[in-house]
Amino acid sequence: MACLELSKEVKLKGEEMDCTKDGTIDLNGKPAIRETSGKWVAGIMILLNQALATLAFFGVGVNLVLFLTRVLKENNADAANSVSKWTGTVYICSLVGAFLSDSYWGRFKTCAIFQVIYVTGLALLALASQLYLLKPKGCGDRTTLCGEHSTMGVGLFYISVYMIALGYGGYQPNIATFGADQFDEHHPRESQSKVAFFSYFYLFMNLGSLFSNTILDYFEDEGMWALGFWASAASAFAALLLFLGGTARYRHFKSSGNPLARFAQVLVAATKKNRVETPENEDDFYQGEDDDTTGGRKMLHTHGFKFLDRAAVVTSRELDDQKLSDHNPWRLCPISQVEEVKCILRLLPIWLCTIIYSVVFTQMASLFVEQGDAMKTTIANFRIPAASMSTFDILSVAGVIFLNRRVLNPLVSRFKKCKGDNTGLTELQRMGIGLVIAVMAMLSAGIVECYRLKYASNDCKHCEGSSSLNIFWQVPQYAFIGASEVFMYVGQLEFFNAQAPDGLKSFGSALCMTSISLGNYVSSFLVSIVMKISATDSMPGWIPGNLNKGHLDRFYFLLAGLTLIDLVAYISCAKWYKNIKHSEKIQEHEEDDKV
Repeated sequence: MACLELSKEVKLKGEEMDCTKDGTIDLNGKPAIRETSGKWVAGIMILLNQALATLAFFGVGVNLVLFLTRVLKENNADAANSVSKWTGTVYICSLVGAFLSDSYWGRFKTCAIFQVIYVTGLALLALASQLYLLKPKGCGDRTTLCGEHSTMGVGLFYISVYMIALGYGGYQPNIATFGADQFDEHHPRESQSKVAFFSYFYLFMNLGSLFSNTILDYFEDEGMWALGFWASAASAFAALLLFLGGTARYRHFKSSGNPLARFAQVLVAATKKNRVETPENEDDFYQGEDDDTTGGRKMLHTHGFKFLDRAAVVTSRELDDQKLSDHNPWRLCPISQVEEVKCILRLLPIWLCTIIYSVVFTQMASLFVEQGDAMKTTIANFRIPAASMSTFDILSVAGVIFLNRRVLNPLVSRFKKCKGDNTGLTELQRMGIGLVIAVMAMLSAGIVECYRLKYASNDCKHCEGSSSLNIFWQVPQYAFIGASEVFMYVGQLEFFNAQAPDGLKSFGSALCMTSISLGNYVSSFLVSIVMKISATDSMPGWIPGNLNKGHLDRFYFLLAGLTLIDLVAYISCAKWYKNIKHSEKIQEHEEDDKV
């Protein structure tokens, strides 16, 4: 109604105004005006913010495994595990950010607060490295060994990197959803832009890491770690300033309160009525009031999880309570609230099937780097840092995004149009394609490792450049990972954002991030198990300090097999899944259309 009144007021002044139809508001809490808020002006500022923040993150993350081995003197397996745990912590913090955003702070405030934590952590990391860890000066390259470290120095290092994990993790799912909020899905042109935003979001994220994986990576690999970390801190600070600069332009959604209580109410109410029969007519369920929902739209009743439907059954006791205006939400819940719980339960199997893919993805930041570091990395007198090979992953992401949007998706749409469906590849189909390409990536990495071992020297002490096989043989495995990312992670972002209830959009994006988190933890667990089983008195295990005496290829083939099994499980879950169903636009939107 507020938009309707505002429209009449502005028209009386002889001005034209059109409000958004999705319930977004401006900074002052008034209905967002379409022409002066959101859209690509705000979207581009958020994309640039994401690029700069990602540049800072990968300026630390890509070379972290080498910092641990060269500066803190951890062995290869321990360093790979440490990176996996740290990366896992980054993404598990996304749940914290999503919860605070959806429940209390809203996406804008949450993004701003976590970015401040992020910048502080990066600055502390640069200070700790420069003052305490890089002793003597210039150590941490391939030749100069660092001295012993004080407890204070090591402590500051871990405090700073986990502040980075908290800041970046809490910010990441909210910035993706906040960017999508700038486009009204009820407006034909803006709804198309909203779908495109997720592809561009992932593209800018990868473009942001391009500088880290080339220029910053080179300086850090040469021992100039402090310079690289200060550059990351400066980039994150610039991202924060850019984000705050667009404050007046952004569209916002109101936070919807603690969703955990709403979920608990449904479970408790359904349990209390475990002997109550559910009605066959959907209209007999309790519909609730207009404000009994976490967003602007109510969700329609769906079949499945019938036990939960009992929470919306009106018994004689509830009728008596209603007469006394005494509604107990722990005994009776609106059917839309019940559907929110069903929606999350349906998403979980799909989400679980994405974890193994994240195990594959995380190898790019750990074992791929260690593998490349044990290959021939020189061309003439120029040495290629092993971590910079992820540049080919970024180039692959950019190329596949272009091909998917301009070639593959239009072709699929044209083919489906013959069957009465003019949509392209669905999110679930793209995620399945991502799993297939991930299998190809692991097979490629395993084959390259077989040949690397064939041309390796078993007497190498530190494994740097110990094989005559050129590092560019890693290009296919990085390219496959990049292609799989486009189908899996972009598909995930779109899928979880579209299928999550209106009041839990940040949680939907956090599911994508959390699958990466658990993938890193599972990767760390697999490495530990493999080392424990494969290491004997005569064998150092598959992933020893000297890779030439191990069998990293077998670990890659193991991941390929696990991903193939996961693909089969995913196909079953995707066929079982039912899309979310919303009621028509709320009455306020209908009245706005008449203005």
